[in-house]
Amino acid sequence: MTFQPVKTNKLAFPAIEQGRQDLAAWEAAQPDNYFNADRNLRRVLEFYWGESRLQLVAPQLYHFGRYAATTVDAAARTSDLRPNLPQLARFDGIGRRTEDVDFHPSYHEAGRHIYGSGIISVYAEPAQNLLAMALFYISSQNGEAGHNCPVACTAGAVKALQAVGSPYLQETYLTRLLDPDYDTLYHAAQFLTELQGGSDVGANATTATPLDPDEGTWLIHGEKWFCSNVTAHVILMTARVEGQGDGTRGLGLFLVPRRLPDGALNHYTINRLKDKLGTRAMASGEVLFDGALAYQVGEVAAGFRNVMTHVINTSRLYNAVGTTGNARRACIVAQTYAAHRQAFERAIVHYPLVQDLLARMRADTLAMLSGSFRLAYVLDQVEQGRAEAEDEGFLRMALNLNKFRSAMLAHEVILQGIELLGGNGAIESFSVLPRLLRDNVVYENWEGTHNVLLAQVQRDMRRYQVHEPFLEKLRGLFNGAGAIVELRLQGLEAIDGLAAEIEQVLAMDELTAGIYMRPLMIRLTDLYYTACLAAEAAWELQEKQDRMKQRLALFFFSRRVLGREPKDIPYYDDMVARLAVE
Repeated sequence: MTFQPVKTNKLAFPAIEQGRQDLAAWEAAQPDNYFNADRNLRRVLEFYWGESRLQLVAPQLYHFGRYAATTVDAAARTSDLRPNLPQLARFDGIGRRTEDVDFHPSYHEAGRHIYGSGIISVYAEPAQNLLAMALFYISSQNGEAGHNCPVACTAGAVKALQAVGSPYLQETYLTRLLDPDYDTLYHAAQFLTELQGGSDVGANATTATPLDPDEGTWLIHGEKWFCSNVTAHVILMTARVEGQGDGTRGLGLFLVPRRLPDGALNHYTINRLKDKLGTRAMASGEVLFDGALAYQVGEVAAGFRNVMTHVINTSRLYNAVGTTGNARRACIVAQTYAAHRQAFERAIVHYPLVQDLLARMRADTLAMLSGSFRLAYVLDQVEQGRAEAEDEGFLRMALNLNKFRSAMLAHEVILQGIELLGGNGAIESFSVLPRLLRDNVVYENWEGTHNVLLAQVQRDMRRYQVHEPFLEKLRGLFNGAGAIVELRLQGLEAIDGLAAEIEQVLAMDELTAGIYMRPLMIRLTDLYYTACLAAEAAWELQEKQDRMKQRLALFFFSRRVLGREPKDIPYYDDMVARLAVE
């Protein structure tokens, strides 16, 4: 007897079919243009640039926003699937050394549009940091996508070569690094970490031996332990120079090309690829250098200073904007899901607990964006020669605090998005959120862990008193928000209180003070975010007659800086209801 399966009539299960239709409607509600769908992004850019400048660059942002939300999104999803991850290919079919990596075609599809957006080529002109960050923020709404780490590394290489590169290096490599054509451009990497020296860069042991002093060429020997974008055309790396001293003083900065002038592969070996938790579509590896040709970048004795100024500081801003893009995407997924998911006969967006979650996600994400874009704007002012007296100290402190805090907040925002999706939130094929969380965890440990960043901030406060110009900048931002009296007065009062706490901590010995640094710097960075939001809110109130950012700034300030519970915030339920939906 043959078994005959019973065909199920979908109409017999209308509730199930309705639930599936609701989810399909949620998928259809995702934006088809990240720039067009983000009013806050457009407002912030207009705040800094003015309407005329925004109109000039809006087509570029609009064009990339469309591709990022469609073609790049799909490619990033595909390239991150386990069968499509990069594979090491050290030799070709007849045994010749290639030290290459095989990528899925979707990886190159994403890269073609990301680099084609002008995300790096904009640096051909000075004072383009804010535009570059706007493009990177849009790109990062797809997570790392296999290319956003290389983009950050390439930006650092461009800035280093523009600032201290020799004429030969600028002529040979800079033009190719600025090329927006994916098929002809060069992209870069930065190999700094060694097995025994991660955060302790001064422990690095890879060496550089002079080859031709007149040409500035050296030979590199040693091992680098965490090498992201392992097939980069150009590598920036540190190496120890004999006679230069111990620790970071003995490190020079060098450019190592993938290929020698005659086209042959340079003398290094990819030992293996890293099996990472996140950013999996981008190949990271371990590399052994055996007499690789290198060119010094800037004065050898200034190697570590040049690394920090032009490479690491650049990467830390990119890192913060990358995590902010992750958080923004989590907000989109959560908001649209709440609008379409039914529970107990109504969309869950109408429940106060869901509104509270969405409001907190939105406030944290906009705060991160405000803080990072303020830094990009100040960098543009510096490059235009229009910087204020306190900007150098402000940037030195703010870049590190912003990287530290943005990663923490983005992690929390993405987790909240996963929570809102319930069991579905843990499913890799259901939404991008699990991948965003994995990517964000990697972001948190790149370019300085939390403890390393806090230790650097404390040293800078003790040695250079960078907290003084930082606090002065905050005072200026709050005073500039004069129309929002409540926020201005409370913000200035909070500055005075935190300034007193900073002095108490700095009076301790350095090791003991480190214990108190994290909670103190969290509140200080959140106050910085509030000041940036307040400046934007005052402008939006005057120019757009819109009080939404004012409410959002007060909401963020009450929760994050003052630490108030919902019962202590007047009209809290009404506030979250307003802020839950953009």
